[in-house]
Amino acid sequence: MHFDDVADSRALRPVLLFGTAIGLVLTAAPARAAGFYLQEQSVRGWGRANSGEVADQGPASLWWNPAAIGDAESGFSFGGTAIFPQGRVRDQGTLIHRPGAPLQPVGGLAELRDPVQGGVAPDAAAALRLGRHLAVGIVVASPFSYTSDYDPAGWQRYSAIRTRLFTVDVQPSIAWSPTPALSIGAGLNADYANALLSNALPNLAPGSPDARLKLKGKSWDFGWSAGAQLRGPRGLTFGIGYKSAITHKLDGTVEITGLLGPLAARNLDAATTARFTTPWQLAIGARMPVGAGLTLNAQAVRYGWSRFDRIHVGAPISSDTIENYRDTWSVAFGIDAKASARLTLRAGVQIDPTPTRDASRDPRVPDGDRLDFNAGASLRLSRTLMLDAAAGYTHLDASPIARAEHFYAGTPAQTDVLTDGRQLRQHALVLALGGRVGF
Repeated sequence: MHFDDVADSRALRPVLLFGTAIGLVLTAAPARAAGFYLQEQSVRGWGRANSGEVADQGPASLWWNPAAIGDAESGFSFGGTAIFPQGRVRDQGTLIHRPGAPLQPVGGLAELRDPVQGGVAPDAAAALRLGRHLAVGIVVASPFSYTSDYDPAGWQRYSAIRTRLFTVDVQPSIAWSPTPALSIGAGLNADYANALLSNALPNLAPGSPDARLKLKGKSWDFGWSAGAQLRGPRGLTFGIGYKSAITHKLDGTVEITGLLGPLAARNLDAATTARFTTPWQLAIGARMPVGAGLTLNAQAVRYGWSRFDRIHVGAPISSDTIENYRDTWSVAFGIDAKASARLTLRAGVQIDPTPTRDASRDPRVPDGDRLDFNAGASLRLSRTLMLDAAAGYTHLDASPIARAEHFYAGTPAQTDVLTDGRQLRQHALVLALGGRVGF
């Protein structure tokens, strides 16, 4: 194949850059989330704690609002966010009740450090103008990705040993700007999910070794996004964006090993399905320049976490896990300050309550109410290239872990585990680096 002029090679540049970014997303490690949702989908946005993202323009805001590219120039945004969590969980008196035996302590390691694993959350987006009023774009993200990993000898083992959820969301979008004051956008969300859950199973004889359950599955499923932006006088911008819930049907396998005696017939390695639904989200925000290069940002997001009421595992075991989440609001405020023609500084704070409940919190997601303190900067390196950097400190409140597990329910072998623990205060350092390229 021959290229006749420079314009042809320029047309290929966004395709090559975006293909590289997709590869980074597909090979990334799962990272820490609020609940298990990753909000870190833009380095620029993370610098101000995601405040105002639904009202900002360009591909860097495409995840939050498909209308963000309606009146923006063609370009490409990319970045990576490294998340370093720290925390502890402690037994508060977890008990086990085997048939014919009294309640007794479950035993095992009583305090475990850093069960939530860190990792890298990548983001990539591109936009292309098709005329004065129309633009198309695409964003690839990993919005629901999470890993927790416990010692199998710990007190929590009958509820959780390893939990890994990894998603890749591909969102092609289109935006229309009938006037300079209004943009309307919509997108299709193709969501790939890959999950693994494991925990111990109790044998009937006290002191006997634990059995193990491992579930894994994957699927592609679909949702949609829509949004609008309204630009008023003096640079004031309002934005609203909505993402639908996505119901995943994971096809995979369930493996049970190590059951002894009368339970041995329950050992298996079979095909199964698992279902769960990601939350919908509604974001509303605004950006307001106030002079001297300063812009104020605000954003509120409503998360429909009650749609994620359980992970249901079908035949041959038919059971539920991680259930009873509640809807939440997050609120964020931030500033952009233009320090010079090349440098912009940012800061922001976000309040993000946990969707988990005190009375039914699972050790798989030992979450707490979250408070983010963020700062960032953008440096213009050339007319078309911008470098973005951000750092954040996330504080999570301490919270109880309480869950009743009923194994072999409805049979003479029913064994109950009353999980009683506490997630001590956690925190995370979040560092992000990326850039934006104009075409």
